[in-house]
Amino acid sequence: LKEGKGLVQIENGSHSMLFSEHYACADCGISLPEIEPRLFSFNSPYGSCPECEGIGSKLEVDPDLVVPDPEKTIDEGAIVAWSNPITTRTHRWKRGWSEYYDDLLTQVCKQFKIPIHMPWKRISKDQREALLYGGEHIKVKAPWANNAQDFEGVIGNLARRYRETESEFVKEEVMNLYMRRHICPKCVGARLKPEALAVTVGKKSIRAITEFSVKTAKNFFETLEFTPKEKIIAKQILKEIQSRLNFLSNVGLDYLTLERESQTLAGGEAQRIHLATQIGSGLTGVLYVLDEPSIGLHQRDNTRLLDTLFSLRDLGNTLVVVEHDEETIRRADWVVDLGPGAGEHGGYVVAQGTPDKIMAEKKSLTGQYLTGKLAVDPRPPRAPSKNFIEILGASQFNLKNVDVKIPLGVFVCITGVSGSGKSTLIQEILYKSLAQKLHQSKDLPGKARAIKGIEQLDKVIVVDQSPIGRTPRSNPATYAGAWAPIREIFSLVQESKRKGYQPGRFSFNVKGGRCENCQGDGTLKISMQFLSDVYVKCEVCHGKRFNEETLQIRFKGKNIAEVLDLPVSEALQFFESIPSIRRVLETLDQVGLGYIKLGQPATTLSGGEAQRVKLATELSRRATGRTMYLLDEPTTGLHFADVKKLLDVLHKLVEAGNSVVVIEHNLDVIKTSDWIADMGPEGGDQGGELVAEGPPKMIAAAPRSHTGRFLKKVL
Repeated sequence: LKEGKGLVQIENGSHSMLFSEHYACADCGISLPEIEPRLFSFNSPYGSCPECEGIGSKLEVDPDLVVPDPEKTIDEGAIVAWSNPITTRTHRWKRGWSEYYDDLLTQVCKQFKIPIHMPWKRISKDQREALLYGGEHIKVKAPWANNAQDFEGVIGNLARRYRETESEFVKEEVMNLYMRRHICPKCVGARLKPEALAVTVGKKSIRAITEFSVKTAKNFFETLEFTPKEKIIAKQILKEIQSRLNFLSNVGLDYLTLERESQTLAGGEAQRIHLATQIGSGLTGVLYVLDEPSIGLHQRDNTRLLDTLFSLRDLGNTLVVVEHDEETIRRADWVVDLGPGAGEHGGYVVAQGTPDKIMAEKKSLTGQYLTGKLAVDPRPPRAPSKNFIEILGASQFNLKNVDVKIPLGVFVCITGVSGSGKSTLIQEILYKSLAQKLHQSKDLPGKARAIKGIEQLDKVIVVDQSPIGRTPRSNPATYAGAWAPIREIFSLVQESKRKGYQPGRFSFNVKGGRCENCQGDGTLKISMQFLSDVYVKCEVCHGKRFNEETLQIRFKGKNIAEVLDLPVSEALQFFESIPSIRRVLETLDQVGLGYIKLGQPATTLSGGEAQRVKLATELSRRATGRTMYLLDEPTTGLHFADVKKLLDVLHKLVEAGNSVVVIEHNLDVIKTSDWIADMGPEGGDQGGELVAEGPPKMIAAAPRSHTGRFLKKVL
């Protein structure tokens, strides 16, 4: 072996055998490293694809973003990246660089006889590639250079600048304007080295197995066949895999694929994965606190989740669940009902005890909805208009070449069990297609043959539960548009005019009127290194955000800080005589946010509150009647009474001539809709079809619809 460098051939008469110690093929020399767990991890350099470092995709300059309008000519600025170049944050030297790039393009066009007055799409492929990718055979000379240099091409130039620049601004601009993620050409999205993908179990590579849904993977591992020796080795590993897959299935996640990226999971899905790991740990004597675990779950899957929670309780654990779901409340052993209202009108224990005791308490709003004394009443559906948006041949992810009609000018609900393809249809295909056509978004839409009827809309708006601002500076008054006229009013007060104060004096974002100790935040941020940041009240302005001189200016007896501290309902009376402010505050009050304060930091608003602030802002705008609003599970975190308020707002948007499309499991929302598209019949591979479409009564009568079965009970 030493002489043969690890390779030896043994001849035994007519029979010869070749041995190697290099884990290599003796014929072609391809060698495999020692097979160990880290070879199958894309987080380890030992196993990850060297091209994309285990991500599965690469960020690259996209020719379609460099030349967004192929109808334009080079002379008209078709190559946007060079006709409007990225320079500095203040756009310094933009003209100089534009002239420089223009000169380079002129030189290349002369060399290759490229017509600069011809639309980009009619220029030959070779000529387009010469301009975009350059090459050693193309020479250009900069005005300040002595010798000609190789032309790097527009895309080469952007890629080099992205790699080499020290300016964060340039890096961000190149990435945001001209780059897209493309599947890695080497591993084709598998994220691992070819050596790892060559190893198979049951004729399947690790990539093929991670593409399975939890349900399919469960079936695969249950039916695997091994030799007696392999069985002994695999017994314990298989037991671990199967028990984990069972836990995921029990919490209603059997439709998820094993390779699903964690940032694409809904909040409820991520929470249920944590729940599955806890059940697997088999601990007892633990207090579990869950915040709305039923988020994103269809009624059919809810029972399974509750059974899982009860099995945790039966192990000897205590579960405290914050929940608005009716079935969860009815099955609880003990209920604590807080209220009676929200914000400053709440904060009391209205009732506590068994669900029956809550229902017997007259002051409990929850109890009244449980007994049926209060309810969200069904509305007679509006007749669908003759105008539709048609999605034809939708085939992204699990969608099976689906054709869906969405009528305009009505309230549309997209329903179906978890994982049936609702979000894919609306978020990935419909929204991204509309955003690309109406707002020139660079996000590529999901696969669909065609989308008809886009010309009937002029705007698409997603109203989600994300915060209205990331810092305490943002508040309902600034977001909804009431803050500018309020500052204007204070600048018109006699005392302000005498002192020469402009509206900017009453802004906490600019120097002058704000407290400089906290720079208008009202709080000071203390960084805690390894812990989350702590905010403490500013000791100079005591949280008022403004300096003493500014606070001396009063309108109707209140200074600017006191106005910010007013709840919306009080502020509405205070500014009753000023139409521009009253209109905004009226809509905030109508959506049930009368209790929040005008200056309440955006970071302290719940998801449901942030969503209603956005809806109120939309309501206070002049309606064009050609806007489509998209909402993904807007009732998340909302009480029965809040759902009623939300529905009133959504129906007002429809009455103004707009279209509202909602993805929802909540039956109160579904029963008040005008039109339903029900996806299914199951989740994952067994979903992705249009089960039924039409008004609520038609869905309730559809035999294949799980939604219809539950809808029938509430209609």
